[in-house]
Amino acid sequence: MDRQNEVCADKSKYTQRLKRLTGSMKDANGIKLNFKVYQTTDYNAFACPDGSVRVFSALMDILDDNELLGVIGHEIGHVALRHSKKAWQDALLRSAASDMIASKSSTWAGLSDSYLGDITSAALSAKHSRWHETEADDYGYEFLKKSGKNPWAMGLAFKKLKAISQQKDRSKYEELLQAFSSHPDFDERINRMRSKAEKDGYICN
Repeated sequence: MDRQNEVCADKSKYTQRLKRLTGSMKDANGIKLNFKVYQTTDYNAFACPDGSVRVFSALMDILDDNELLGVIGHEIGHVALRHSKKAWQDALLRSAASDMIASKSSTWAGLSDSYLGDITSAALSAKHSRWHETEADDYGYEFLKKSGKNPWAMGLAFKKLKAISQQKDRSKYEELLQAFSSHPDFDERINRMRSKAEKDGYICN
């Protein structure tokens, strides 16, 4: 297999996994969802205000299915609760992506496909309040439950991110951890999700 075919095969593997995990997730609070993998060595995931959820392949490599669903559920929460729109607008205006606002691409989905670097920069600088983060956690939990997934996935995602934050050599994950730097404490989030899941009869390991 030549290198080009090998890359295509690798991307297909990630795409198939993401499709398997999110196939039942059609919309959130009236916003149509769509999912795509970006093949990159960076560790991240983000969602645009129109429901376009983008997951980086390197992040998929370090998360199991439940952990990945937890991250996706949280991002969907920001979209469904309309947290993302104002945060993204502000971030885009501050970034090199500001010219995209007046471009011919009229949807966030189109912009995220065409301007990966600038969109990612905007995603990382789109800040939410602590209360919005908690709201997104709660929405993500309920969303996963309604989608037939184990909502304790939210807690598992936070446990993995906490473990990453405690590694001695965490420099390669700095971008991912920076995205969570303004979020509530990991232990607080884990305990909240555990309390919800145990009340709903899920086993939390």
